[in-house]
Amino acid sequence: MPDASLKAGSREWIGLAVLVLPCLLISMDIGVLFFALPFISAELEPSGTQQLWIMDMYGFVLAGMLITMGALGDRIGRRRLLLLGAAAFGGASVAAAYAPNAEMLIAARGLLGLAGATLMPSTLALIRNMFRDEKERKGAIGMWTGALTSGAVLGPVIGGLLLNHFWWGSVFLINGPIMVLLLVLGPILLPEFRPPRVGRFDLLGAALSLGGVLAAIYGTKKLAVDGYSNLAVGSLAVGLALGALFVLRQLHHPSPLIDVRLFRVPMFSASVLVKIIATFTLTGISLFSNQYLQLVLGMRPLEAALWSLSAFPALMVAMVASVALSAKVPPARILIGGLVVIGVGLVVVTRITADSHLWLVLVGAGTVVSGVMITGPIVADLVLNSAPEEQAGAASAITETSDEFGSALGLAILGSVGAAVYHQKMADVTVAGAPRDAVHSARSTLAGADAVAAHLPSGGADLLATARDAFVQGMNVAAITGMGVVAACAVGVGLLLRRVPVVSAAKRQKEGDAAAVARK
Repeated sequence: MPDASLKAGSREWIGLAVLVLPCLLISMDIGVLFFALPFISAELEPSGTQQLWIMDMYGFVLAGMLITMGALGDRIGRRRLLLLGAAAFGGASVAAAYAPNAEMLIAARGLLGLAGATLMPSTLALIRNMFRDEKERKGAIGMWTGALTSGAVLGPVIGGLLLNHFWWGSVFLINGPIMVLLLVLGPILLPEFRPPRVGRFDLLGAALSLGGVLAAIYGTKKLAVDGYSNLAVGSLAVGLALGALFVLRQLHHPSPLIDVRLFRVPMFSASVLVKIIATFTLTGISLFSNQYLQLVLGMRPLEAALWSLSAFPALMVAMVASVALSAKVPPARILIGGLVVIGVGLVVVTRITADSHLWLVLVGAGTVVSGVMITGPIVADLVLNSAPEEQAGAASAITETSDEFGSALGLAILGSVGAAVYHQKMADVTVAGAPRDAVHSARSTLAGADAVAAHLPSGGADLLATARDAFVQGMNVAAITGMGVVAACAVGVGLLLRRVPVVSAAKRQKEGDAAAVARK
């Protein structure tokens, strides 16, 4: 029977609302520039390389600093770090909105990523402190997960709507009021947590973590965009080497940023695996579905983003169902069930052709996202309860870093599979009267073929039809590849969690704390 003394009051639930708002903004900021970049380019005139850094700097710094900031919050206090991050995020947003040149905007985006890295681990770790009742905590984690997903979905839409009425800086200024609200209400509603015994902060470990994550993600994305190159492979190799050094240092440091031996705990390692594969699939399929809506069905970007919202109710249902089932069903079954739903969505994607109706694309992509939503709350709950309380911030940072790795891998692997099929199908395509560069562009990407076709006298209908068929076949093969990866992940989860029953959060927490003592 639930202990009434563990029940959260109105202060905790209002505090949760304050906590999830910055999560919504952080995930929105990743996609909010999709529509703003053309306006920024027209005013600030960045070079092609600067445009890429304007888009990527936020995500790179966010990913690189998550582990460090999660561990820092465990030491100086999670609420304190959250409030410092909120002030920094608000200030960096204003700096980005009024950036006079591309260099200043890139720097401001980097500061936003740094501030965002202080917010995300702190919010999830504070949820563990605020909600002691198992059922309530699972519901709170579900809302936290829903906020992150909602922000990613709503970011492009809100960005497009703002740009219809205001200048490009408005996409950054919307962060300000929310951060002010957090700064005002946070000290009143949110508890502070800081473990009684705090070791010295591992600066070298933080540097290794930052360098390893940045180099690995940069190399993976470089492979996805440009294919094989010495820079891409070298960056990936450096990232892996620094990661190995980080692990070795954490194993022998008296006060590690994160106890890497947590990966020996089946619940923790299975959760991280599912997080990576779910994001891997979601990012890869989103890459294709967004292009399909715009380049095959001919939608404008904002129209495509609005149609993507049609699956939003299903996502919320999936999240609520996941939380409800977790009280009665072993975690392995829920995680495998979520992976099966992702697999069903991928099967639908394999049935899409260049002539398919809009609904088939929305059902396929929406089912994949629903499967991801089923796994999200369970992953967060298992991670929090696998780690001792004093390392909750660092442990939650691991799952959020896994998001970035999964995203980079999805772009690299599934994107490369789709591109390889497209290149093969387009290898013998000729364009009468077009220069060699135009032919190369048409053979490289569907966007290139669309641009070339628009300048052909006949409208390039044949070229566009061939390119669309090639693109869709690449998407189908990428979905089949994703199905194989998801199936392998499901088998791995089943093996890792086959003996994990439905147990209370309190019991899992005691087991995690006992394991931590044993490791010491």
